[in-house]
Amino acid sequence: MNIPQRIIAHFDLDSFFVSVEILNDPSLKGLPVIVGGRERGVVSTCSYEARKFGVHSAMPSAKARQLCPHGIFLKGNYAEYSKYSRIVTNIIAAKAPLFEKASVDEFYIDLTGMDRFFNPLQWTIDLRQEIMDKTGLPISFGLAANKMMAKMATNQAKPNGYLQIPFGKEKDFLAPLPASEIPGVGAQSKLVLQSMNIHTINDIFNAGEQILEERLGKMGTDLWQKSQGIHHREVSPYHEAKSISSENTFNENVTDTNFLQAELVRLTEKICFELRQDKKVAGCVAIKMRFPDFETITRQTTVPYTCADDEIIPVVKSIFKKCYKKGTPIRLLGVKLSELTEDAVQTNIFADAEKKNDLYKAIDDVKNRFGKTFVKRASSN
Repeated sequence: MNIPQRIIAHFDLDSFFVSVEILNDPSLKGLPVIVGGRERGVVSTCSYEARKFGVHSAMPSAKARQLCPHGIFLKGNYAEYSKYSRIVTNIIAAKAPLFEKASVDEFYIDLTGMDRFFNPLQWTIDLRQEIMDKTGLPISFGLAANKMMAKMATNQAKPNGYLQIPFGKEKDFLAPLPASEIPGVGAQSKLVLQSMNIHTINDIFNAGEQILEERLGKMGTDLWQKSQGIHHREVSPYHEAKSISSENTFNENVTDTNFLQAELVRLTEKICFELRQDKKVAGCVAIKMRFPDFETITRQTTVPYTCADDEIIPVVKSIFKKCYKKGTPIRLLGVKLSELTEDAVQTNIFADAEKKNDLYKAIDDVKNRFGKTFVKRASSN
């Protein structure tokens, strides 16, 4: 049985957060824009103009201001980034036979076997053009025999370009690149490689598997294989995660608005805690109300991806306020979070969110130790 040659495309939205900011404010185009770098925060992403000054993601904002004092620092628009990520995801989902959403702005598409029906390169070019036409955002892609090679091709194609690595030409493509271009080579392993006089990917290959394993252990063997373009990780099919919900049927019909709102807070805290335990975030919030005659209504709204109580509770209350008629008896009340994912915008990318994450971690640790109801908001008592 002949195994078909794997064909993998990797898409990456260029400087995604900055690109969205420029889309909403074209006057920022061509300027050194830095997103997420507030006084005590870190840089989330920056424009290519800012990168010329040495600014890069994960850099402390104070350092970024030293390097680029005339830079335009933006807090970041979480809702807009989530919105455009959804749009691109939907475009890809409508066309791709199998795709993986690796992050809020990064996708892998498995086109293996599809070359019997169309030219994979042209298909990918057309998909890229459709994304740009419908969103106005720049996006790059790489096409190769596996995920690693496709991603490395994308990195070489940026900004706003594309590159195909012909099958069998992986080593030729890799050879002159810096060793640090291989995914997984961090600062520490880079220093070790430099101490071995290894600077390029070709140097890694020439060093040989045995020497690399002696110095770097299992990682050395992995690096030697990667230096030849060998990578076996498959594209993980993307699917919308199941929702998470909680509801309460009351012993008596309830009309007390304060009680109902407190119950909504309690239910929301409960499922937000479960969401964080699963290391997921939600993009859609819904409430459910059932009346004495068993008529049931559900109302929902999309939100920027989050798992934070203080961001979801106001949304829940707002939905309730809009759809509940004061004095109407309620038999059942519920809250549901959906569009769950592990790969949306990480909740610690902006300056003030890191403290919030630490706070929720501390709260969740207490709940895990003493019970889910041990800590709760005053408004839910």
